Amino acid sequence: MTALAPSLSLPTPRLVRAALLKLRKRRGLAVTIALLTVGAGVVTYAILAILHAANPAHHGPAGGVTNLGHVLWILSALGAVAAALVGSTAGAGDLGAGVFRELVLTGRSRTALFLARIPGGLAFLLSIVAVAYTLAAVASVVFAGSGTAPSTGTLVSGGLWLMLATTVYFVLALGISSLAGSRTTTIGVLLAWRLALTPIVLSISFLGGGRAVLPDAGLEHLAPHAFASDLQIGKFGMSTGLSVLVLALWTAAALGLGAWRTATRDA
Repeated sequence: MTALAPSLSLPTPRLVRAALLKLRKRRGLAVTIALLTVGAGVVTYAILAILHAANPAHHGPAGGVTNLGHVLWILSALGAVAAALVGSTAGAGDLGAGVFRELVLTGRSRTALFLARIPGGLAFLLSIVAVAYTLAAVASVVFAGSGTAPSTGTLVSGGLWLMLATTVYFVLALGISSLAGSRTTTIGVLLAWRLALTPIVLSISFLGGGRAVLPDAGLEHLAPHAFASDLQIGKFGMSTGLSVLVLALWTAAALGLGAWRTATRDA
């Protein structure tokens, strides 16, 4: 029992801080994530504002519920890309840097090392995504003009949904990269899946309810209905309970496989 205890221990705050610090030290990664999220939101609203100023009769106000829905869709897609970058770096970064063996030899629990990457990585990623959405939410109200400004409830629900969507893809990236031991492979697989394959599969109507097994189907069903026009809500015959179950199974599988491979990998 004593020999098994370290492998079953939970991560300490020190391990979580260490996982967060590893990501923060990657300045290139931080800049890339900021450009994908904060930069994308700022540029989108800047373009909308310029178009409205140049031709207000043809282009409506830059803010409002409708444009926030468009920006939320952009942030969810680019947030998945950012999550793939951060999750794969957190999962396979130690292996790529050649320090995994040294960490294991210190006697730290492998399971604790893996679990520490979850709050550490999410703290790094979601803090940047939250800034991006906050700026978008403020712009949607400030630049609403004659349009319909989003309510407080809509703003909050949209932000929570974006955090959920980003978290799901972070967990998938973390689990896959820990399993495969490769950052580049994980990024390639998830980018192809999220940006190319998933939209195609979700658009194939004859698959019917079979599309409900995809994580994005569950995410789209859980999205706020104020933004339904930008998503495919209601097309998969899913209930809220089924959506939650699908996402829970995907994340549990990713974390379970990642933790297992981390615990059994040769140092």
